[in-house]
Amino acid sequence: MFDYESLRVIWWALLGILLIGFAVMDGFDFGIAALLRVLGRSDDERLVLLETIEPTWEGNQVWFILGGGAAFAAWPALYAVSFSGMYLAIFLVLLAFILRPVGFNFRGKVRDARWRSLWDWVLTASGVVVMLISGVAFGNLFLGVPFQFDDNLRMSWHGSFFELLHPFALLAGLVSLAMLLAHGACWAAYRADHVVADRAVRVARWTTLAYAVCFVLAGIWLAYGVAGYAIVGPVVTDGVSNPLHKQVAHGSSWFASYMQYPWFWLAPVLAFAGAIGVQLSVGRKNLACFIASSLMVAGTILSAGFALFPFLLPSRLDPRSSLTIWDASSSQGTLGLMLAMVVIFIPLIIIYTGWVYRVLRGRVTLDHVRQSGHGY
Repeated sequence: MFDYESLRVIWWALLGILLIGFAVMDGFDFGIAALLRVLGRSDDERLVLLETIEPTWEGNQVWFILGGGAAFAAWPALYAVSFSGMYLAIFLVLLAFILRPVGFNFRGKVRDARWRSLWDWVLTASGVVVMLISGVAFGNLFLGVPFQFDDNLRMSWHGSFFELLHPFALLAGLVSLAMLLAHGACWAAYRADHVVADRAVRVARWTTLAYAVCFVLAGIWLAYGVAGYAIVGPVVTDGVSNPLHKQVAHGSSWFASYMQYPWFWLAPVLAFAGAIGVQLSVGRKNLACFIASSLMVAGTILSAGFALFPFLLPSRLDPRSSLTIWDASSSQGTLGLMLAMVVIFIPLIIIYTGWVYRVLRGRVTLDHVRQSGHGY
């Protein structure tokens, strides 16, 4: 079937696809939550916004579960190091994931403005936390994270949560925050009542502009202010998964992979094309606007993934301990078996998701919310 080297590349690509699926499908959910009190000026308007995502948010989280499962099974070293070392950051993200459905279910249990306001703020915080910390985590990949292996492959982590809040990582967090706020605003412009959608159009324009500025600044900083990693010497692409079997130099450019594979430049072009598409289509063709924001999200993640290639988790304490796609994967048999499952189930998920969204198409109007008495 596929040799070991090809399977590793395929699963690197699949991990990227799952991350994109999570960011696109769950990203607008969190964007709506974060913008709940910005776009919704009354309780009815906030109910409209929630109604655009409540029927589908659980299904959207399939991509999050798939991404975590793929990291655990296909890249066990990556899963073990990142989930152990970034425990507090991941705990905050999971707490936000837990509070979101609680907010959905509890805000309508009591007919009291203060009660609903409390849960609205909880939903807002949950959206901001996930979007910001996800971007900060990506930023730290380029800086290198403070872990290393000893000769017996025992991992040790020498850092704290606050050390992850490096200025470059925070800028990456702002890229993520602005990008997904724009994505959520595009969804609201497409699905919400026109009163709410008109506000979403303005928010989408400004957040897309903020995203473009932050994305450019992050690229410049990455090119001139952040030293990259590179494997030196022979690269064994089909050997055993042992990160200590290679030599890594710290000090090269993170854009070296773009020089080696020029077609990688299509990723940032796609991101900017999506941002331009949002500016041109929002308020006019809002489905096209949402598709454009999805392309913007996909292009951003691909840009980061291509710059990191072939690294998955660089180490700033011991560059040799850095995890790459060549030395952090499961066995060839495991990757092959998982690939067979993916070929079967991913198309089913996509088909089912497409059918659900087709059934639930159309705007959620204020009249619908008022007549149904939803939330009481």
